[in-house]
Amino acid sequence: MSHPSTPTRSTVRRARAGVSLMFFTNGVLLAALLPRYPEIKAQLDLDNSEFGLVLVAFPVGALVAAAYAGRVTRAVGVLRAGCVGSVLLAVAFALAAASTSALLFAAALFAAGAIDAVVDAAQNIHGVIVEDRAGRSIINSLHALWSLGAAFGGLIGAWCAARDVDLTTQMVVNGGVWAAVAVLATLVARLPSDSSPQEAAPEGEPEAGGTSLPSRRGTWALLAPLGLLAICGTLVEDVANNWSVLYLQVETDAPLAVAGLGVSVMLAAQFVGRLCGDPITDRWGRDRVARAGGLLIALGALVAIVAPVYPLTVVGLAISGFGSATLVPAAFAAAGRVPGLPEGTGIAILGWLMRVGFLITSPVVGVVSDASSLRVAWALPLVAGLVAAALAERARRTLTGVPDAASGVVASSTR
Repeated sequence: MSHPSTPTRSTVRRARAGVSLMFFTNGVLLAALLPRYPEIKAQLDLDNSEFGLVLVAFPVGALVAAAYAGRVTRAVGVLRAGCVGSVLLAVAFALAAASTSALLFAAALFAAGAIDAVVDAAQNIHGVIVEDRAGRSIINSLHALWSLGAAFGGLIGAWCAARDVDLTTQMVVNGGVWAAVAVLATLVARLPSDSSPQEAAPEGEPEAGGTSLPSRRGTWALLAPLGLLAICGTLVEDVANNWSVLYLQVETDAPLAVAGLGVSVMLAAQFVGRLCGDPITDRWGRDRVARAGGLLIALGALVAIVAPVYPLTVVGLAISGFGSATLVPAAFAAAGRVPGLPEGTGIAILGWLMRVGFLITSPVVGVVSDASSLRVAWALPLVAGLVAAALAERARRTLTGVPDAASGVVASSTR
């Protein structure tokens, strides 16, 4: 991305605070409804299979919209897309809470998924822009704040459920508050307006610096490994969210109370890893950090598979969570700087690829565990970690020409 003006440090700090608040707000909006899903399931009189099918509406909506997220952000502006999208996201979740039928609930979730795909692209695009202006890595801390926001949103939902707060009232009030915060975050996140968005240069023509841009095939050759790298990172979180409780119950001697803590331990370790991600990225480069992260994912999965007692299994989950922390932020930072694409296109495509992965991961774990056991199926995160490490090594060799003000995407670094 090309940004000709050089804002002051105070301007960059303010913009970073604003985009950080954007990430936090998105996490709160997405998670506040989750603790009340059992109530919704009961109110709509759905069995487990029916409710699971209805919930697929959210990722399907996100998958459909993610392909167009780049066009939307360019058409209306990144910050405007994030601001308006956050307000609409709050409305969609309020409608979901007020739904009186499974069809209406699914429609609201589909709309929420589609809107979130645009908001997700917008906040990551602006995060990369601010990172460029800062001249150092900040993308990991932004994703850490998203995780913190999601945890906070979950606490809001759990608190309201425990006190029998009306579901629709909760989501209307929660949505109104955080929609207002999103508007504030947008105002704070603004940078000088004389930055020009990246335009796609014709194939084979050089950039201003004289570097030849890749062809369309070459651009996809750069994006595809980043998509797979991001899927490897999200796979760990997805498997832990959906299967760790069952794994600890069935495959170990963990009591029920401890089994429920498995996903929390993994997410906490991921949060810590993201807090540490920016300084270690600035020190070692994204390629080395991503490679180490992949190896840690594999190590954690191996520990969980061979652990004879549940405390070691929980340790394995924590190791994998810590290792996964920087993979998705690194992939977004890389996608945002792939040359030859209009601004935001690389990030939008990456988001689409990640959502394809979300639709595949859990069904694969289910099929493998039915055919053998959940312990055998846990080899999937192990393989994902090894693949991520290999992809980081490949990216180090192939992305050296991608501009990166902060330290190189998953690109070569001499630090």
